[in-house]
Amino acid sequence: GRLIREATAGSGKALTLELGGKSPYIVFDDADQDSAIEGLVDAIWFNQGQVCCAGSRLLVHEAIAEDFLARLRARMDKLRIGDPLDKCIDVGAIVDPAQHDRIQALVGGSGGTVYHADTPLPEGGCFYPPTLITGLGASDALMQDEIFGPVLVSTTFRTPAEAVELANNTRYGLAATVWSENINLALDIAPKLVAGIVWVNGTNMMDAAAGFGGVRESGFGREGGWEGLAAYTRSKTTQKPLKEVTALTGSGTPADPIDRTAKLYIGGKQSRPDSGYSSPVWGKSGDLLGHVSLASRKDVRNAVEAAHAAKGWSKTTGHLRAQILYYIAENLAARENEFAQRLDAMQGGKAGKAEVDLAVKRLFTYAAWADKYDGQVHGVPIRGVALAMKEPVGVIGALCPAEAPLLGLISCMAPAIAMGNRVILAASGPFPLAATEFVQVLETSDVPAGVVNILTGPQKDTAETLARHMDVNAVWSFGDKAQSETVERASAQNLKRTWVNNGMARDWDGAEGEGKAFLQAATSVKNIWIPYGE
Repeated sequence: GRLIREATAGSGKALTLELGGKSPYIVFDDADQDSAIEGLVDAIWFNQGQVCCAGSRLLVHEAIAEDFLARLRARMDKLRIGDPLDKCIDVGAIVDPAQHDRIQALVGGSGGTVYHADTPLPEGGCFYPPTLITGLGASDALMQDEIFGPVLVSTTFRTPAEAVELANNTRYGLAATVWSENINLALDIAPKLVAGIVWVNGTNMMDAAAGFGGVRESGFGREGGWEGLAAYTRSKTTQKPLKEVTALTGSGTPADPIDRTAKLYIGGKQSRPDSGYSSPVWGKSGDLLGHVSLASRKDVRNAVEAAHAAKGWSKTTGHLRAQILYYIAENLAARENEFAQRLDAMQGGKAGKAEVDLAVKRLFTYAAWADKYDGQVHGVPIRGVALAMKEPVGVIGALCPAEAPLLGLISCMAPAIAMGNRVILAASGPFPLAATEFVQVLETSDVPAGVVNILTGPQKDTAETLARHMDVNAVWSFGDKAQSETVERASAQNLKRTWVNNGMARDWDGAEGEGKAFLQAATSVKNIWIPYGE
């Protein structure tokens, strides 16, 4: 996956990746144990465990663990191993000798208790017995790495919260299974699991109506569902190459007699840059408008930490997020003339007022969307439904367009926070003072600390750091083609989602500057399969 991402970086090719996983299989104490064991057989020993979404991590409620594992071992002993073309066979051969040797080496180096199914192996061929390993720690290599074979690792949990913590303790996020007769418990756990698809009281169920795909290092994009089709669509608008926008220079006197250096906005506070460096900002007339801080890699890391600390924002209601966006719009509108003058001074001309008006409208647009961009209920071929839940991506780094210093920044911020994300905004390099003035609006609009973070300075200094950061979930780039390539190539570090313009211009004043494309980039679809009936 990383090699594909790096090879396609900067090519303009759309990309979805469906990669491996280390999927949790959670069994609560009220589950139908026999059904859960049959489901587990399908989850891990189907196709000898050589399935990307194999339920290879068994998490059992401590109260039933001893009994459940005893039943599981008894069931393993009844599995039949042999020629996979024989319909009476349960487990076939490993794909090749190299993979067989890899599985053998991984199991041989395990520090846990290993149980091999007491069933005869055919002579010759790459056959490996169904294996259960218990007594492993959460950080053990076999609990973290994809084995891609008929090997199940197991541990126990005591509370639902601990089950979620153990399940999410992985760099993958492809699939998960929850077994419980308590539908309230199952539907409490499923949304908390970091996975693209969750099955309740079942496993490995697929249908073209419901998307399948992962998050984290399990890839991005979906196969199936409307979200799967969206990856194969392109805008009908004919885009033009982006015109370079450079910072102005001058030698005039300061427009403001007070020497002011605009600070970074990190974690709800205005902060000096770690480097201590700043840069002058000149107006169209040649006057010195002020100085802005130059963000460094350390400032990016601080902003990511602040964004992660604000994870409660993702759990707030859409209504609350809408009210805060409306409040931001009202406060920006109250300072319309001030912002318009600042934009005109930086860029020249008289377009500042129109840009502020559009920025206010954009805030109102996404405030309206905050509680209306809903998921779907899919009809799937079981006695049940699949809930397609739209969830926030997490922490989004946005390299805002240089040509629209206020409107572009708000067009990136508003859809992201409306959907429950936290954002790190790299402001327009040539015209950064619009973003630093906007900080005061955020400070008076009840925006929780860390939800919005704003960095100033050349974007080339922050783009790669953002794209490489392991705790950033997505990066948007609206700069030149080289910046798009840098972001896509660096994102291979943890296979984060990217949305780039490949050096093509976007009409921020028109329909291209807002809409469902932004909402889709700000959300991830999780499909939860829910059976019903006795």
